[in-house]
Amino acid sequence: MAQVDADQESHEEHEEQKPKIATRFMLFTAVPSWLISLVVHLVFFLILLTIFMPPVKKDKRTLTINDSADAEEIEELVMEEFEPIDEQTLEFDDPPEQPEEAILSDEIVVSEFQEEMAATQMVELSDFAEETMPFSDIMSEVAGVDGNATSGRGQATRTQMLRENGGTGASEQAVVWGIQWIAEHQLKDGTWSFDHRRGAKKPGSKDWGSFGDSPRAATAMALLPFLGSGITHKEGKYKKQVEAGLGSLIKLMEVRGDTGSFREQEGNMYSHGLATIAVCEAYAMTQDKNLLGPAQYSINYIQAAQDPVGGGWRYQPRQPGDTSVVGWQLMGLKSGHMGYLSVRKNTIAGAIKFLDSVQTKNGAAYGYADAGNKPSMNAVGLLCRMYTGWKKENPALQQGVKDLGARGPSLGNNSDMYYNYYATQVMRQYGGPEWETWNEKMREFLIKQQVPQGQAEAGSWHFNGPHTERGGRLYNTSLSLLTLEVYYRHLPIYKASASEEDFPL
Repeated sequence: MAQVDADQESHEEHEEQKPKIATRFMLFTAVPSWLISLVVHLVFFLILLTIFMPPVKKDKRTLTINDSADAEEIEELVMEEFEPIDEQTLEFDDPPEQPEEAILSDEIVVSEFQEEMAATQMVELSDFAEETMPFSDIMSEVAGVDGNATSGRGQATRTQMLRENGGTGASEQAVVWGIQWIAEHQLKDGTWSFDHRRGAKKPGSKDWGSFGDSPRAATAMALLPFLGSGITHKEGKYKKQVEAGLGSLIKLMEVRGDTGSFREQEGNMYSHGLATIAVCEAYAMTQDKNLLGPAQYSINYIQAAQDPVGGGWRYQPRQPGDTSVVGWQLMGLKSGHMGYLSVRKNTIAGAIKFLDSVQTKNGAAYGYADAGNKPSMNAVGLLCRMYTGWKKENPALQQGVKDLGARGPSLGNNSDMYYNYYATQVMRQYGGPEWETWNEKMREFLIKQQVPQGQAEAGSWHFNGPHTERGGRLYNTSLSLLTLEVYYRHLPIYKASASEEDFPL
């Protein structure tokens, strides 16, 4: 009986569906045949497109921060020393101590590189274009060492250049400890601050800088000693710290069109020059395409910010220049030169025009914004002259080096590390007895003035000289390290004879 009822209900449902089916059939037959054909072909086309279309690849627009590394890995990172120096020829005063663990205890987050910075699509790199610095000028050979101007930073050549150019095991150990201090004061977001208390791992931090809101300048100054010793985001014992620092610095770049600015309120164009040097050196050392866009954009900004009348740079874009700011911008352009980036000839010609306007003693001395004779500006001006083509035999260069040698390094508690940094580069590039005398005084002073291991702020330096109030211990430590890295940081401009002009004119 139940089966009969079920059959009856099924028959009734079927009878009810007949009108609906008939209606749908009528609608279908009412559709024109051409429309049915179009729909069928469209569906078939979409199926074929899905089968044969290659997968979409995402553009790499970011400087990746160790995709495979998590916060736990970074916490376990051990800050080891550099590769061992040849102890048969370089003796340490004291045996190296075991460094402590790194402080990066949280995951470092760096936002994606801005859309308009796609290097391979928006910046055309040409090694041999007319507007690009000549390849031959930045190639060098030192006792069988070939490469660009940063080639001395590699482990294979650093020991050789350290020994041949006046470094010692003690000076290199000071570099090891100084870089460790900088690494210990990196913030969790990858940046550094001149107010280094914010990232201090150890208690008792002191002598911080007042410019606590200039992350671009502080991060750049922190990165330069790593790069100066051959440590990049690709290799080296501190590559995670460098990678995080570069990523955070690029995140802070402000892009407009084909220019990228690192200028900030406290550091103004100083910040931009320093950051340009850091990014361009990292690119020159690694040829990482993710750095090509930021490096070229920072060079473009320097060129756009140049004073169109006097040829210099100062605090604001296109403002009449001063020698101090000009020095950092020109070194930024030089760093771009090392990476074969595009630097316009008229930019260098403008910088030379500015240097001519502030020189005295036929070019042996330099003023700040007007013609003068100020020791720190003399050092900046002479180094700029070396990099813009003055030959070693130039009488003004010879006189300038003689004057720097007679004055000697700035020593004591009030040491001016800005002057020492630039002047040491001038004397190192010039070489000879003047350099040997200068180097012994400068090197031994810095080794003795470094805070010893076991004390608060171990590995750092602090002097009461110019700019210290703003930059504090990080500023002094960075310049001290760069001064002690002078033996291998750049290959010599002058070889057996005078070099050709380094920048195109």
